[in-house]
Amino acid sequence: MQSLELLAPAKNLECGIAAIDHGADAVYIGAHKFGARVAAGNSVDDIRQLCRYAHQYGAKVYVTVNTIIYDDELEATRQLLDELSAAGVDAILVQDMAVLKMLRNGDCPHVSSVADYRGTVPQLHASTQTDNRTVEKVRWLAGLGFKRVVLARELSVEEIAEIHAQVPDVELEVFVHGALCVSYSGLCYASQYCFGRSANRGACAQVCRMKFDLLDADGRELEHQRHLLSLKDLNQSAHLEELIQAGAVSFKIEGRLKDVAYVKNVVAAYSQRLDAIIAKHPDQYCRASRGHCTYTFTPNLKKTFNRGFTTYFLHGRQPDIFSPDTPKAMGEFVGTVKELRRDSFNVAGTAAFANGDGLCFINDDRELEGFRVNRAEGNRLFPQQMPRHLRAGMALYRNNDMEFERLLSHQSSVRKISVTLRLDATPDGFSLSAEGVTATISCQHQQAEKPQRDNIVRQLSKMGGTIYECSGVELAADFNYFIPSSLLADLRRQLLAALNQHHASAPHASVPRASGSRASVPKYAHPYLYNISNHAAAAFYGVKEPTAFELNTPSYRRGQGEALRGQGEAPLMQCRHCLQYAMGYCVKHGGQRPTYQLPLSLRLADGRRFRLEFDCKHCQMNVYAMHNS
Repeated sequence: MQSLELLAPAKNLECGIAAIDHGADAVYIGAHKFGARVAAGNSVDDIRQLCRYAHQYGAKVYVTVNTIIYDDELEATRQLLDELSAAGVDAILVQDMAVLKMLRNGDCPHVSSVADYRGTVPQLHASTQTDNRTVEKVRWLAGLGFKRVVLARELSVEEIAEIHAQVPDVELEVFVHGALCVSYSGLCYASQYCFGRSANRGACAQVCRMKFDLLDADGRELEHQRHLLSLKDLNQSAHLEELIQAGAVSFKIEGRLKDVAYVKNVVAAYSQRLDAIIAKHPDQYCRASRGHCTYTFTPNLKKTFNRGFTTYFLHGRQPDIFSPDTPKAMGEFVGTVKELRRDSFNVAGTAAFANGDGLCFINDDRELEGFRVNRAEGNRLFPQQMPRHLRAGMALYRNNDMEFERLLSHQSSVRKISVTLRLDATPDGFSLSAEGVTATISCQHQQAEKPQRDNIVRQLSKMGGTIYECSGVELAADFNYFIPSSLLADLRRQLLAALNQHHASAPHASVPRASGSRASVPKYAHPYLYNISNHAAAAFYGVKEPTAFELNTPSYRRGQGEALRGQGEAPLMQCRHCLQYAMGYCVKHGGQRPTYQLPLSLRLADGRRFRLEFDCKHCQMNVYAMHNS
């Protein structure tokens, strides 16, 4: 039977606990450094608390140590890995192969001696930052000891199925919801080039969400100040079963910068969908953790942050994957503006509104304009200030639903583990067991003068505020003893404590040790793609010096026109998103012949320009810096 895992983001401990409570089978979280979101760091103590909470349900905690590491940070990285192992984390997500070497070669005391509090060491997961989009790359990573590979967001269901067919022993993790980077992960250097903030160091400045002009070779402006690289948000909620059949076992929700309300809603929505699939195939699939959730709200993916939704490349190239008008959240469509007055307007539609709702619209200048509802009287809305550009007939969207937020601000889910109890008489007392765990008490047997079964079941079923609920109490047919309620309560408490201890100490797989010389680098790769930023990683790949873009940026700033020492010009981004296709000018996919002269270029508001290369052989768009602008 295949275990299916819903993997949720955790900005902090609160979000991590909320994710578990709302149905996540695992949580990924960043430590205080070396995670790909510097704004979402957490102490090891908080991660330890999250591990203890998650492990009660058989849920797991993965920590992102997936930035590139500089030479002077290697010792701090080693110390962090040691602390995380001692905290009981289940896996480490890795980009830099120096981290791989530390974990595999026993450079960390707790990993080397296998001495953390659960007697186990973390698994290795290859972060999406290692650019995992081919069979060859996944097979190579598997040979290095990676238990799981986080695939590139751009892959189609057919490409995922091919990887699974060729490398069946590796767990495949796929993104199913949240923000999309326009460049293949790990291959975007635009933020570092433009602002000195490296995406490979967790400090992305989101250049792809900025406005650009699109120019042809003659300098003619084809598009003016539009968000041409800003993608919609991913939503694969209707396609989970396809992904499961393709071989994916872990379904990842993006959002380590999102708030707790987002986590609650999105996790609950996907958890219900996974449960529905499992209910259809109970002999094939099961959840990777234990417990079921009872919600006080109806999950609705449209009601939390989104830039509009896309399935991206799940079924091949699609025309409507980007959001050129705005990189901000638009939310759910709630109707059209019907009639305006001096201080109010009404809405044609069926949506209900509340005081404080946040609404927005795309104005005549193709700009997103938002406002807050001060008072709602049915479908007549009184804004705090009437929007200047609001017109009758405009589509209206709600990006902040106050009533929905109110529901999520309170306890919105309870997760319980159902257990069946078995009570038996022993030679010197009684035993109570569940899930292979047994508690006993010693006492003299007293035959009951009248039936005691109902009282026994009632007393043992009182689980109180624990994570358990009693689904039944089994007694032998001839069980006819009197047991004081106080002794039953003691027996129940002992069993629940033993169950907690049992599940908290459940082991997980160990990291394979290095068994030979360094792995060979795949033939299709280029050194700069590896983002080698320290000498330990350089030795791993068999090169003399680090080649990371971040270490060579000054050559750009001096105008020398080289991305890397000895590597010549390299793209700042490599994208499956293609502007020629989006504009209807991709002849390969049935578009019309271009009416402009190539090459095209993008121009920021400050005048900096970026050349576009359309690599039709690989169906890819590359973005290069232009140094003569």
